[in-house]
Amino acid sequence: MKIFYGVQGTGNGHITRARVMAKELYAAGFDVTFQFTGRPHDKFFDMKVFNGYQHREGLTFNTDKGQVNYIKTAYEAKPIRFIQDIKSLDLSQYDLVISDFEPVTAWAAKTQKKQVLGIGHQYAFNHNIPRAGSDLLADAVMKNFAPVNIGIGLHWHHFGQPILPPIIERLKQPLDIQKDKVLVYLPFEDQEEVIAFLSPFNNFQFHLYSPVPVSSRYENVICHALSREGFQNDLLDCVGVISNAGFELASESLQLGKKILAKPLHAQMEQVSNAAALLQLGYGHTMNDMDSSTIEKWLYDAHAVRITYPNVARLIVNWIKDGMPAIDTGFTEQVWNKVDVFQVEN
Repeated sequence: MKIFYGVQGTGNGHITRARVMAKELYAAGFDVTFQFTGRPHDKFFDMKVFNGYQHREGLTFNTDKGQVNYIKTAYEAKPIRFIQDIKSLDLSQYDLVISDFEPVTAWAAKTQKKQVLGIGHQYAFNHNIPRAGSDLLADAVMKNFAPVNIGIGLHWHHFGQPILPPIIERLKQPLDIQKDKVLVYLPFEDQEEVIAFLSPFNNFQFHLYSPVPVSSRYENVICHALSREGFQNDLLDCVGVISNAGFELASESLQLGKKILAKPLHAQMEQVSNAAALLQLGYGHTMNDMDSSTIEKWLYDAHAVRITYPNVARLIVNWIKDGMPAIDTGFTEQVWNKVDVFQVEN
């Protein structure tokens, strides 16, 4: 079977999920072509697992100091180029089209009347799950950004809906935790402002990963360029994670039992909803804005949650091999029965 797999590359979460799916698809013998959009080609890194890939400009969201700027997003959308990308993508030779919220692939499949399978967190919002920060514009974007025929939604909990657990790499539990080490990834915030907020907490070491070059004059704030290997190493032995409210990093943190402090991207319904879900489930803490008192309280709170998730990527690949039968609550209930939640103290 030949598969075309489109991945939204604005953030790193979709790419992280695609890495896990790629390994399982290749292991099952599928011939897969990946496409990435949402950022310039030279801004992608650690992409060897995809065995070469296509790149198109696609669409992305413009952010400024922790908030989506819809005016700049519309201004920079380049609709003519987007339409050209859709028309230039020939999907006729592929047996299956998959989109991880990637609009060029989804709309190319729609215009060519090819069935497209959606795999990703965004497709969970087609069901009754915690939702916050929603309005008509946000709902329209979620529905029409990357339309699919079949959507497999992913979330940290089922909420009584036919959705699946996260697709994450199964990492070994670390033997040693550095109780003063905190991983920080707030790519949509002003990085100098982030450093200023963290610097007073001298009892902790903050490892800040930034999408742009930044330096710190404080010994307790250590700045890193984006690196998949370096990031994973620091994630393994840190005590907790301060991040925006993206789905994939929070999923990895929960799997490893790291405490979470999430600052959602303003005016981004998915992130605001993720923050609401973390609070509702008791899986993490949140702050609407950078706030020193909230950070301090969280730093000295040792409580965390660890969750064991099954190999969802393999389950989905096997489901594809079986002909993609209808997903119902009976199927998803069997998957969720393999999930265990533990309360831990770090």
